[in-house]
Amino acid sequence: MILSMTGFGRAEGVFEGKKITIDIKSLNSKSFDLNIKIPLRYKEKEFEIRKILNDRIIRGKVDCYINLENLEESTDVKINKNLIDSYISELRHIASDGPDFEYLKMAVRLPDAITSRPDELSEGEWEALAKIVHAAVDRFGEFRKTEGKILHEELEKNLQNIERSLSEVIPFEEERITAVKERYQKSLKEFENVDETRFYQEMAYFTEKLDISEEKVRLSQHLKYYKEVMDNEDFNGKKLGFISQEIGREINTLGSKANHAQIQKLVVMMKDDLEKIKEQTLNVL
Repeated sequence: MILSMTGFGRAEGVFEGKKITIDIKSLNSKSFDLNIKIPLRYKEKEFEIRKILNDRIIRGKVDCYINLENLEESTDVKINKNLIDSYISELRHIASDGPDFEYLKMAVRLPDAITSRPDELSEGEWEALAKIVHAAVDRFGEFRKTEGKILHEELEKNLQNIERSLSEVIPFEEERITAVKERYQKSLKEFENVDETRFYQEMAYFTEKLDISEEKVRLSQHLKYYKEVMDNEDFNGKKLGFISQEIGREINTLGSKANHAQIQKLVVMMKDDLEKIKEQTLNVL
């Protein structure tokens, strides 16, 4: 099955008055490259979140944004009234002629007068967060499957185009060899005292160099292998990339041996379709 490296997924959830929203998107990349933005509250779980994303996304340039919104009024601030009263009492003792309001302004600036209540991440909140992460990855995976189907159709079409162009080479093969032989035989008649045996040996050697039967067989095998891997193997992007390189080598060799205008045109068409395959393959997971 083909999966696209491009994807997008979003999931939301609410836990104890906190709304958690997670967006995941990716582009193609040779490896797993993660950029994650996470609220300070969840920083301690960053490693676990990265591991979930790495294990399930496999490959791609991935951006993950985790947003936290408090739906209820915050009660995180604690005013230490008894401590502030003690500060004011001591300040009065030091400077008895000042108003209490001035002492209050000084007291609230002193250590521990106003503190944030410790609010550690509970196991329940982490479980809720992890569940939302997995939900976002699930939707991200569905997007990849949809894009993968489109990729599969495009790749299939371009592979068929190359196969069709390859089949159209066959009628020109014999015509090409015959034209070469006739040209050489005509040249032979224009010269005197030519060793005909040596001449025909050279012509046979040249004709053999022009033979493209092996290239056609190998190209056909590579196209078939590409289809097999595309249809039957998971996470096959890198492998398909290697096979497309082998397809390119055979097309290039076929073009260098062509020595025929119509075959050269067909080779150019094959190269055009192959470039599309290579570009599409870069986006296969």
